[in-house]
Amino acid sequence: MEYVYAAMLLHRAGQKVEEGSVKKVLEAAGVKVDDGRIKSLIAALEDVDIEEAIKSAAVAPVAAAAAPAGEAAASEGAKEEKAEEKEEDNEEEAAEGLGSLFG
Repeated sequence: MEYVYAAMLLHRAGQKVEEGSVKKVLEAAGVKVDDGRIKSLIAALEDVDIEEAIKSAAVAPVAAAAAPAGEAAASEGAKEEKAEEKEEDNEEEAAEGLGSLFG
């Protein structure tokens, strides 16, 4: 992932995304560099409009992130309902137990 980030950083800075520049960014970040991965990345990005790829990628995660957030809220609500039901059950059992004392 850091290889892609290095390429994005270079692109954002207006620098040409080349093997040497990606390697320098990774080394500066303290990443152990694999030249084969850099060559693969550069080859994969050869015909890619990075700016367009960033725009199209920025739209997809927003929609995908909304679904888990909604699910998390729903599951939180379900947990609260279960906790309330347990409390009610415990209160009923306690009341029954007290009733047997005075029965």
